[in-house]
Amino acid sequence: MRVFTVLGPSQSGKSTLVEAISRLDGRPTTFDVSGTVHLHGFSYLDEPWCAIDVDGGGDALAYVGPAMAISDAAVVVVPPDPNAAVLCAPYLRLVEEAGIPCFLLINRMDNPNGRVRDIIAALQTYCTHHIALRQVPIREGDTIIGAVDLISERAWKYQEGQPSALIELPQSVEDREQEARTELLETLSDFDDNLLEQLIEDKQPPSDEVYDLAAQVLQNHQLIPACLGAASHGNGLTRLMKALRHEAPEFDIAAGRDEAADSARAIAGFADVKKHIGKIVVLRGLGDGVQAHEALGGETVGNLTTLDAKTQIATLEAGQIGLAVKSDHLNPGYIYDSNSATELPEWAASHPVAHRQIVSPAHERDDVRLSNALSRLAEIDPGLHLQQDELTGHAVLGSQGPQHMRRVTAKLAEDFGIEIEADPVETAYRETIRTPVEHRHRHRKQSGGAGQFADVVISVAPLPRGSGFQFEEVVKGGAVPKNYIPSVEQGARDALEQGPEGFPVVDVKVTLHDGKHHNVDSSDYAFRTAGKNAVREALPQAKPVVLQPILNAEIHLPSDFVGDLVPTISSLQGQVLGFEGNPNASGWEIFNALIPAVAEDELHRTLASATRGTGWVRLNFDHYEELRGPVPKSASREAANAH
Repeated sequence: MRVFTVLGPSQSGKSTLVEAISRLDGRPTTFDVSGTVHLHGFSYLDEPWCAIDVDGGGDALAYVGPAMAISDAAVVVVPPDPNAAVLCAPYLRLVEEAGIPCFLLINRMDNPNGRVRDIIAALQTYCTHHIALRQVPIREGDTIIGAVDLISERAWKYQEGQPSALIELPQSVEDREQEARTELLETLSDFDDNLLEQLIEDKQPPSDEVYDLAAQVLQNHQLIPACLGAASHGNGLTRLMKALRHEAPEFDIAAGRDEAADSARAIAGFADVKKHIGKIVVLRGLGDGVQAHEALGGETVGNLTTLDAKTQIATLEAGQIGLAVKSDHLNPGYIYDSNSATELPEWAASHPVAHRQIVSPAHERDDVRLSNALSRLAEIDPGLHLQQDELTGHAVLGSQGPQHMRRVTAKLAEDFGIEIEADPVETAYRETIRTPVEHRHRHRKQSGGAGQFADVVISVAPLPRGSGFQFEEVVKGGAVPKNYIPSVEQGARDALEQGPEGFPVVDVKVTLHDGKHHNVDSSDYAFRTAGKNAVREALPQAKPVVLQPILNAEIHLPSDFVGDLVPTISSLQGQVLGFEGNPNASGWEIFNALIPAVAEDELHRTLASATRGTGWVRLNFDHYEELRGPVPKSASREAANAH
């Protein structure tokens, strides 16, 4: 089976292309993964094929890496507009990072918004590899009616809903065709000395030799060929499929790209949870393939079926794509042998999450069910990240964006029968103090039998930012017995969990100077209570101040948008640290800044808007700094204070 992934920005015509190609020959079978990845199995010239259509937009980019990992080649569908080239930048970057052979298809050539040369030049900005035009358009006035193949020099006229017709090369296109063909041959000659000699001697190389060289160059990912088409009219599809069939690598060549061990038997690309069925994993066979009910990844595989889940198969052969049912131990993003699993290379990993929300069940009875459902979704969705909120204990679900979050919400409702409520993640503010203070507290309680007594003298003092908490005792003469001192420290820690403004207190040193005890009424509990109250009473006198977390933002974006980002960072009360060209990605910049954590959500929204969905950011905690302005209000903090 030959497998290719179709990528491109939203509204570029990917789905139209895949559906049209899969209907060229035979009746296609399909399988959808979370409504985002669409696998189409079909037959072309009596050979089995699978096209993987990944939705456009930043919310679906997490699926691109796994899709390419189980593919032999990629097709990037490009809008016919030079100004839209930047929208293809994330896909071109991922293709180059993966090292996967790639074709470009400039789609919708029935209604272009620019010259083909200008479109190629705009795309080249975002490619380290050279883009080589493989066809030139044939025009009648302003209408494109066909294309000329630059290797065979055959001219084809488009026919609505039918294969293109072979025609004589029109005189009007001869000069452009010769110029473009010469440029293509000169590009290919960089990889073949024999072709270079023929060009120097003004000899015309045979088409078969040029095709063979084009296939070799493509398979080594040394060049990206560009074709023309209009998928909605069926134009250019046969030419693209022939190029994939003859030039894209066979499976055994493509499989070596993942550097899997010789014993590897399958790659798990995707997984989904279907109502009434359970977990379904999309596998591509490697090596000796996979047999049903035998060991894979250390446990037994369940049933194996064809892509439409209708026909069971005994063995998933090398190169074949199928579904594993009742194999809950398998997860996408891994290469499996019989006993173990290896993660896919780094290029297949998703971008950091861009949208975080606290998720809780709409009905308390669903609390446990929601926890289990979120864990299962995090296993199968490469773009999800699950953790726990420190304040509320609820799940924090990180997604690739609002649209991704809406898909997760819908899946929880439809496949798990769970309604959820989603709230923003509150900023992790902290408090500290400016000046040292000494304070005495006596805890005394008498209630019939043994009482409670503890007397402590403590001081609280500020520490340098990032120091955390320190405790010291300088008690003399046994005023506070040694066995009670740890209780005083624990009481101090208790008090620092919530300062005068309701936030945890950091960067404080508490020193126990003196105290008194009672031989009968003193206890660990009494001294812990005294320590807690002493610190709690001292903090308001020590000039407390609220600290806000500052994040280091490493923003990746196409160079065209860098200028727009400087005022954006300033509007978020951030600080620009600088930017530089990305040495590993042509046409991309790495923009570094510091921003308040409270502005995280706004940064994601603004970045998506400013970069037309192409930019992304990696955020890491950098430091705390004093908050200027009013103390932020917090629903959970107000509830804690009321309690």
